Amino acid sequence: MTQTQFNQKNKIRNGIVILLSIISLIICIAVLFPQIRQMIVHLVEHIEYKKAGTYQSWFNTFLSYAMGGICFILPFDYCILTDSGKALVQKVKQEIKDCLSEVDFRSFLKPVLLLSGVYLLGILTIIRANFLYIDDIARTEGGTRGWYHWSRYISDFSSIFVHADTRLTDISPVPQLLAILILSISSVLLVYVIANKKITPVRLLASIPLGLSPYFLACLSFKFDAPYMALSILASIVPFLFIARKKAFLFCSVVSLLVMCMTYQAASGIYLMVAVIHCFQDWNSRKKSSKEILFFLGIVALSFCFVIVVFKFFLMISVDWYASTAIFPLPHIISGTLNNIKNYFLLINHDWGIIWKMGIALVMLFFIIRSVYQSEQKRLLSFFGSILVIGLSFVLSFGVYSLLENPLYAPRAMFGFGVFLSILCVYVVSGYKKLATVVVLALNWCLFVFAFSYGNALADQERYAEFRIGLLLHDLSSLYPNRNSGDMTFQLKNTIDYTPTIKNIAMHYPVIESLVPKKLGKEVHGVFWGSTVYYLEYFGYGSYNNDVSYDSDCDYDSLNLPVVLDSYYHTIKSDGSHVLIILKH
Repeated sequence: MTQTQFNQKNKIRNGIVILLSIISLIICIAVLFPQIRQMIVHLVEHIEYKKAGTYQSWFNTFLSYAMGGICFILPFDYCILTDSGKALVQKVKQEIKDCLSEVDFRSFLKPVLLLSGVYLLGILTIIRANFLYIDDIARTEGGTRGWYHWSRYISDFSSIFVHADTRLTDISPVPQLLAILILSISSVLLVYVIANKKITPVRLLASIPLGLSPYFLACLSFKFDAPYMALSILASIVPFLFIARKKAFLFCSVVSLLVMCMTYQAASGIYLMVAVIHCFQDWNSRKKSSKEILFFLGIVALSFCFVIVVFKFFLMISVDWYASTAIFPLPHIISGTLNNIKNYFLLINHDWGIIWKMGIALVMLFFIIRSVYQSEQKRLLSFFGSILVIGLSFVLSFGVYSLLENPLYAPRAMFGFGVFLSILCVYVVSGYKKLATVVVLALNWCLFVFAFSYGNALADQERYAEFRIGLLLHDLSSLYPNRNSGDMTFQLKNTIDYTPTIKNIAMHYPVIESLVPKKLGKEVHGVFWGSTVYYLEYFGYGSYNNDVSYDSDCDYDSLNLPVVLDSYYHTIKSDGSHVLIILKH
């Protein structure tokens, strides 16, 4: 074969590879990207019903996604077809191998076991409570996964392996134990990254807020979601194992951040917080020049922005139910973001008890003192720099939620604050000052103790809710023993109260009222589907799909229904087809 024939054959082969890669990526885009599937379905619907004036908009949408597909195709082909691309791939692979070879993973075994024991003990009462927490009610009853609708594709897919089936069943506490293991690894890696690869028992205990902050206790209360929420934290920390080599760090950051986005987006600020504290340490100790630090921050910003853009336009499914995925328009982005941060701060200030807030204030004070005392910079500059780091990290702890028009302020969406505290605590105890160490461990002991109170509070509220549900269903079954479920719908008004135990805890720790669901009444973001599934399906009185009215325009209280039963705990009004249940505290 002549050189000319060889070149021609090579060109044909490359052309076939390019064509097949384009076809494969188009198929992947059509199959994997939810927006594309929705667009195709809606386009077919529009064609079927011949709705005019829509083809241009659908064409524009298709064009935008086609451009996105090209953005994936070009780097893919560059890496597999060009010599420089292949060399880049080999370089990244080698850098990853070099970084991994420098880490003594065996040294992580004992720290992981230690923290696993601590976290397990911390959530022991939560596991014992056996509480169906919000989404757990519908998942247990229906067996559906449903994370896909929130763009949590890895959570949706991973649950098949965790539950050994495409249909979910309650296998608790296995998911919570898996979450504990993931959290333990995350804490060890956080200490490893922040404390200059030096892992000690004190530093490990200082990282406890990462998993046992009141907000992440809500995540650990979920029997199905817990491991994937924990995985989002781990994915945000893993890239910093490769920080010594730029290409490996960039690649691993992109991959890990994509994992974070497709497990639980509330962790979106953790990666940035770790990057900020790492840069501050390098700057404050003069280990790196300002140019090197700025270059590293550029890589961090590039990785984060690239992933967020890719997720936003090609992976994310828009949500506008009780929270929104819409970002503020450019003219209002500053004022809107500042307002979200203010609300975030006010909510934390309301939730956390005075003892906790005093401990946090002392930890921040020791953070500033240690930064100034050990600084290689000018003292005044280090003082203001440490304050800036605290403020910036606090803002980043809310992640991209601060940019949303209608962010979620539920406890499970605010666990970034616990990671923020964990970073500060690990940094402070790394200074080896006894007083600072005592303050940090005392704060973490308070959080540890609260976890026990919280788990017991769940069990107490569960007993009370079942008592109230039993009374209500007894009265309903007496009034309508032979009802036709298709001819009768229910509405709930008000909620049941908290138990005296929870009210007692709330006097000093108001966050307990945000964490514990009342489990009977209109309470879950204005929708009572979770409670309704529980009191209808679980107690065999009917099907919530047919028995509950969600029509906000149809308020049964305005129908002037006659009272058919009035008791100490509730009033029931009905005309035979509409049933209004007014709960009393």
